[in-house]
Amino acid sequence: MRELLGGKGANVAEMTRVLGEDLVPPGFTITTEACVSYFQAGRDPEGLWHEVTAALERLQQRAGRRFGDDQDPLLVSVRSGARESMPGMLDTILNLGLNDRSVTGLAAMTGNAWFAWDSYRRLVQMFGNVVHGVPGGAFEERTVEVRETEEVPVVDRTTRVAEEVVVRKEETQRTETVRDTERREEVEITDQDGRRSRER
Repeated sequence: MRELLGGKGANVAEMTRVLGEDLVPPGFTITTEACVSYFQAGRDPEGLWHEVTAALERLQQRAGRRFGDDQDPLLVSVRSGARESMPGMLDTILNLGLNDRSVTGLAAMTGNAWFAWDSYRRLVQMFGNVVHGVPGGAFEERTVEVRETEEVPVVDRTTRVAEEVVVRKEETQRTETVRDTERREEVEITDQDGRRSRER
């Protein structure tokens, strides 16, 4: 089963079999075969998106929540797995389903605005890092910058910091994209004496 579902997927499937669906959070697994097919063809396997959409619909029905809903959003985690154990090498994105609207619904539902906005901040940071390649440290720097500008102590769980980091997410991504482009523009050249140097 591990060969098909990866380590995490196989473990969740086994827990569900042993403990029952009521004791294991619901979810679904995209197989390793689909992953291999994607890398070989450079595109999603035929029918994959339909299957994922159908699986998400079943997940919503079971949870009694809708993905991205403005009032009571279903939040999911996306965890990568592999056939072999790879500690610290696999990516995770948490709180997927939060957006500029659903975050206010989560805040109202839980009665904890800081929790909602900090969860959204974590999603922005993880999504930016995993999907867009923005270094995690860039968002941490932005958090420190906002705290210093707003004069907010580190121990203060105010929503202002998380909100501002989220608001500035596109600016942070653009800044890091420019930096990455500048790094890529540096090329190694070899002069006539065989010595290496760098120039733009």
